[in-house]
Amino acid sequence: MNIIFSDERMPGEIVIEHMKEAAELCVKEENLDPDRVEISVTFVSTEEIQELNRIYRDKDQVTDVLSFPQYDDLNEIRGEEVICLGDVVICPEQALLQADEFGHSGERELVYLFVHSVFHLLGYDHMEEDDKTEMREQEEKIMGQVGLIR
Repeated sequence: MNIIFSDERMPGEIVIEHMKEAAELCVKEENLDPDRVEISVTFVSTEEIQELNRIYRDKDQVTDVLSFPQYDDLNEIRGEEVICLGDVVICPEQALLQADEFGHSGERELVYLFVHSVFHLLGYDHMEEDDKTEMREQEEKIMGQVGLIR
């Protein structure tokens, strides 16, 4: 698993290790070889994520995480090539506010947002209630496996 992290606003090493472990578990859930998968992760300020949210989602507000999948359909993946799943953009400031609000650690919230985003890169969404339920079950399964349950 190759996760390319931006240098700015990096969380602590334990969060990074949980993210790496979680990403491997997520892609294995979709029967992908983690050794072939690459994900880019960038940590940004509230101002930066608001601008990205405005540009790409036409929502002029701060959000916690944005996902930019490379594939519309995982069936597009061919052969033995490196699988660049896409980009994840996380706003640590917003994540920490939410952690406070939800009553759990900042570590859990950052890893959860990353897991949520990886599942988006893998084609999951939460627009319909059934899809939302399936996605939440997958997220909680992975969070349990990395030891960050609610």
